[in-house]
Amino acid sequence: MVVRTVNSISLLMSSSSPSPLPLVAFRYHQIRAFQYMQFSRFSICKPIVFGCHNIKGGRSRSYSAQSFVDTVLEEFEALRWRRTVRASNKSVLTSSKELVDDKLRKQVLQKGLLLEFKKDSERILLAVTQKPDGRKNWIVSDQNGVTTSIKPQQITYIVPGVDNFNTTEISDFNQRAQNNLDPALLEFAWIELLETNKSVTVEELAEMIFGSAAPVESYCAHLLLSRDEIYFTVLDSRGPSSVYGPRTTAQVEEIRRRLVAKEAADKEFVEFLELLKSAKAMPPRGKPSKCSWKVDERIWHRIESLEAFAIDACKDDGQRNIAGTILKAMGLAKTAAAAVNLLIDIGYFPVHVNLDLLKFSIRTDFPDKILSAAEKLLLESPDPDKDDRIDLTHLKVYAIDVDEADELDDALSATKLQDGRIKVWIHVADASSFVQPGSMIDREALQRGTSVFLPTATYPMFPEKLAMEGMSLKQGTNCRAVSVSVVLHSDGSIAEYTVNNSIIRPTYMLTYESASELLHLNLEEELELRTLSEAASLRLQWRRGQGAIETGSLEPRIKVENPDDPEPSIRLYVEDQTDPAMRLVSEMMILCGEALARFGSCNKIPLPYRGQPQSNIDMSAFDHLPEGPVRNSAIIKIMRAAEMDYRKAIRHGILGIPGYVQFTSPIRRYMDLLAHYQVKAFLRGDGIPFTAGQLEGMAASVNMNARIAKKLFGSSLRYWILQYLRQQPKQRKYRALILKFVKDRNAILLLLEVGFQASTWVSIGSHVGDEVQVRVEEAHPRDDIIVFDSTRKQFIIEISGQMAKVKPRSWIVSYWGYIIIDRTCWSSIRSRHPISLLFIEYHVTCMKDHGRTMPRRPCEDHDNRT
Repeated sequence: MVVRTVNSISLLMSSSSPSPLPLVAFRYHQIRAFQYMQFSRFSICKPIVFGCHNIKGGRSRSYSAQSFVDTVLEEFEALRWRRTVRASNKSVLTSSKELVDDKLRKQVLQKGLLLEFKKDSERILLAVTQKPDGRKNWIVSDQNGVTTSIKPQQITYIVPGVDNFNTTEISDFNQRAQNNLDPALLEFAWIELLETNKSVTVEELAEMIFGSAAPVESYCAHLLLSRDEIYFTVLDSRGPSSVYGPRTTAQVEEIRRRLVAKEAADKEFVEFLELLKSAKAMPPRGKPSKCSWKVDERIWHRIESLEAFAIDACKDDGQRNIAGTILKAMGLAKTAAAAVNLLIDIGYFPVHVNLDLLKFSIRTDFPDKILSAAEKLLLESPDPDKDDRIDLTHLKVYAIDVDEADELDDALSATKLQDGRIKVWIHVADASSFVQPGSMIDREALQRGTSVFLPTATYPMFPEKLAMEGMSLKQGTNCRAVSVSVVLHSDGSIAEYTVNNSIIRPTYMLTYESASELLHLNLEEELELRTLSEAASLRLQWRRGQGAIETGSLEPRIKVENPDDPEPSIRLYVEDQTDPAMRLVSEMMILCGEALARFGSCNKIPLPYRGQPQSNIDMSAFDHLPEGPVRNSAIIKIMRAAEMDYRKAIRHGILGIPGYVQFTSPIRRYMDLLAHYQVKAFLRGDGIPFTAGQLEGMAASVNMNARIAKKLFGSSLRYWILQYLRQQPKQRKYRALILKFVKDRNAILLLLEVGFQASTWVSIGSHVGDEVQVRVEEAHPRDDIIVFDSTRKQFIIEISGQMAKVKPRSWIVSYWGYIIIDRTCWSSIRSRHPISLLFIEYHVTCMKDHGRTMPRRPCEDHDNRT
C-alpha cells in the first residue's frame, strides 16, 4: 500500500509491492494546479473506510475519501482551461542569474560519498568514493563491485545526505529509487513550476513531489530529471549540480508531437524489418515481386534508399542514413555488398543482378511516345531517296554476323571484272531514311549513343520494332541500303569507289562459323564468297605493307538463356579473330571506312574521321615473342589512343590506311548514323545538316555513352565468364597461355578455351609464351575473384643440401625474407626430410629462379619465425 501525503491528508493507493517512500507531499494549493486528465493516471482507489483530519483552531473535522477526491477533481476540471492558457503565456523564467547561482552549491568529494558516474557512452553506474587518485581523480567502487578511477567530468550526480555509505547497499538503494519512478509526478511538478515561473534543483523537486529530500528521494528526483525529454531543461550546471526550469507549454506540446511521431515511425520501422525477415525466409520462387515493394510509398522509400546505397548512388545523406539504419537493424555490415545481398535475399534483386546497369542508369525501355512515333514511321514507311536508289537486287548478297545478332546492318557482295580486278560492295542498312536529324526518335538515339549488348539482353539504340522490321537487312526482302562499291588494284589498294543509295535483296544470312565452313568447302556455287575472301587477303597484305599492326586475339562470347535463375544456362564460345570469315568481314568494314574517308575528304564533307597515330613502333622489338595472342597483347599495351577530326581525314596507323570513318553500323552506333546524315544530304544535293563544330559537340556525349557501354559490356562479360567457370566441374583443367609476367612469378594467363585473361602464380622455369594447365579452385563472380591451382606449378627450395619441391600457394616469402610454409606442405617436406622447422629456416640457402640465386637473409628475431 503506497501512501501519498497531501499536507496532513493521506490518499491511499493500491500497489503490488510496498514502498518505503511517500510518493507525493504537496500543499493543498499545489494539488489544485494538477490537471484532471493527468491526475487520473494515478488510478486512485476508493477505500471502504478512509478518513482524513485537518487540524484547524484546535478542532478536527472528518471527510470521506470519496467526497474529497470528487471535490479536488471537480476543481481541477474547472480550472484546467484557465490554468493552461495562463501557463502557456509564460515563456521565460523570471529567476535571475543570481538566484540560479544561489541554488548551485559547491560539492567537495570525500570518502564514503554515494555518487553516479558515467562509465562509458552507454553505462551510468552508482559508486562509493574510496580514496583520491592523484590531484583530481578518485577511486570508486561501483554497484558491480568493480574498482575504478574516475575523473570529475564523469560524475553526473552526488547523492546528498550520505556519509560513509556501504558499497554492498548500492543495489538495494538503487532498487528502492527505481521502484518509485513515476514520470507522471514530473508532469504535475512542471505544471506547478510553470504556473509560478520558478526554477528548481533536484533536492527541491524531491521535497516538492515526495515531501522529503532524503537520499533515496533526491536520487529518484535526479533520475526523473535526467531521463526527462519533455518537461524540464537545464538552466545551469556546476559539476554534478544542476538547476532545472520548466519548458513552455508550446515547447512541451511540440516535443510530445515529435515523440508521438517518432513512436509511430519506430513501430512502422519494426513492421518493415519484420517484412524483410519474412521475405528472406521465403523460398526463391515464393518471394515478393519487385513491383510489390513499390506499392506502399513508405516501404518503397526505404527500399529505394537501400538500392541507392547498394550501387553507391545515394542522392543525399538521408538515403545513406536510412540504408545504414536498416542494415544495422538487420545485423549486417554497413557496406554496399551487404545491401546488395539483402536485396537479393528478399527477392527485390535477382541473384545475378547487373549492378553496373543500375549504376550507369542505362536506358532499358523506351517512353510510350517514342514507341508510338516508331510505329507511325513503320506504317507510313516514307523513303525520301526512293527515286535516287540504284537497283542491286541482282547481286548475291552475304550478311555475316554472330548467331545472336538482332540488328543486321551490313552485307557484302563481290565479283570479278573482265580485266581481272575485284569489285566489292559493302551494303549498309539505310537507317537515316527512316529518321531525320532533330526528330523525336533521333534525339532519343542521341541520348543513348549506342546499343548496349550484354550476355543477358540487348538494349537497342532505336525501338526494337523499328530497328528489326524497318531498318535491318532481312534475307529475301528488298531492303534500303547505302552501297559503297570499291574496285581494287591487284595489290589490294583502292582503284575507284562510289557511294550510292540502293535497293538490295540479301541472299544469305550466315554466322561466322557457317561462313568459315563454306569457305573451307570452296564450293563452285559460292564463287562470290571466294572472291570476297580473295579481296580480304589482298587488302590485308596491302595494309601490312602500309604499316598495319596485327592485334587480333581470342574474344569470348556468352549467351545466358535464363539470367534470373540462380543457376542459369550459359553458352560460351570463343571467337578467333584470325578466323577466315571474321577476317573477311573485318577487312571489308575497314575498306568501307577508308572509301568513306576519301569520299568525305574529296567533297569536303564534315565527318567523324578517326585516326590512330603511331610513334614508330619497332616491330623487331617483339620478334622474340610468339606470334598470335602473346605478341598482340604486348603490342596493344604500347598503342596510343585513337584521335578524331571532323574536317579532314587523318591517318590510322594501326590499320595502315590514310583515313577511316565508321559507317557500317548506323542502327547500333550514333556516330555512324551522323556519318549517314552527312553523306546522304550530300547525295541528295541538300545542305549538310551539321558543321564540324556541331559534330564535335555531339561526339563528346556520344563517345562518353559509348565508353560506358563498353565498360558495361566488359564487366558483364567477365561476371558471366566467372559464373560459367564456377559451374564447371572442379576437376576440369584448362589450357592457358602465359602472356606476360607482372611481378616475380605472378603472370597474366589467357585461358584458350574461354578467351579469358586472369593472373596467377606460375612455376619457376616458365616463360612467356609457355602453355600450362590450370584448374579453377574458386570463382566468385560478384567479387570478381578467381583462384587457380596450376598443375605444373612447383618451386624448388634447397633444404640442408637437399632439393624439395613446394607448390607456390603453400608458402610466401615474408618481409624479412623468411620462407613461411603451410602445415600441409610442411608435413610433406618433413616426411621426406626429417628436420625441424627451425632447422629449415636457418638452412634454406637459395631459391632457384631462372638461374638466379636469392640468398637467405639472416634470422633477426626468433619470435617472427612463426
